[in-house]
Amino acid sequence: MEIQIESIKQDTRDFIISYISDNWGSPIIVTRGNIYNIEKLPGFVAVIEDEVKGIITYNIQDKQCEIVSLDSLFEKRGIGSLLIEEVIRFARGKGCKRVWLVTTNDNIHAIRYYQKRGFNLVKIHRNAVNESRKIKPEITLLGFDGIPIVHEIEFEKIL
Repeated sequence: MEIQIESIKQDTRDFIISYISDNWGSPIIVTRGNIYNIEKLPGFVAVIEDEVKGIITYNIQDKQCEIVSLDSLFEKRGIGSLLIEEVIRFARGKGCKRVWLVTTNDNIHAIRYYQKRGFNLVKIHRNAVNESRKIKPEITLLGFDGIPIVHEIEFEKIL
C-alpha cells in the first residue's frame, strides 16, 4: 500500500468539499474568528490506489501557516503524519516561522495526537466556540464522548 501525497487539484476538490460538508457540518470552517471556505483553501491529499484517504488544508499569512483541517479516512497508517510533514516542509519553503492549529476541547484524540507530533499547547481560548457558533451555527453543542464543545485549544510548532 503506497501512499502518494499530492496537492489538492480540481479533480479531488469536489470530494473534499463533500467530505468536509458531511463531517464538519458545512464547507465553512471557523477558527479564531477566521472564516475559511474549504472550496478555496490550498492543501494536500493522501492518495492510495487512486482514492483520497487523507486531507489537510492550510492558510499562510504573515509568515505563519495555520493547519485549518486534517482528516484521515484510514487511521493508524501514518497518513495524518505524512500530511502534516508535507505542510511543514511547504511552510518552511515559504519562509514561515511557525505552523499552528486549533482544535476544540472535546477532541481528546487530536490533543494527544498533535502533542505526540511535536506541537506545543500554547493557548486555551475560553468560550471561543460560542463565538464561532454565531458565524457557523452548525457547530454542534456536544462533541466526542458527549463532551460540550466550548473552548478552542491552540497548538504550534516553531520552525
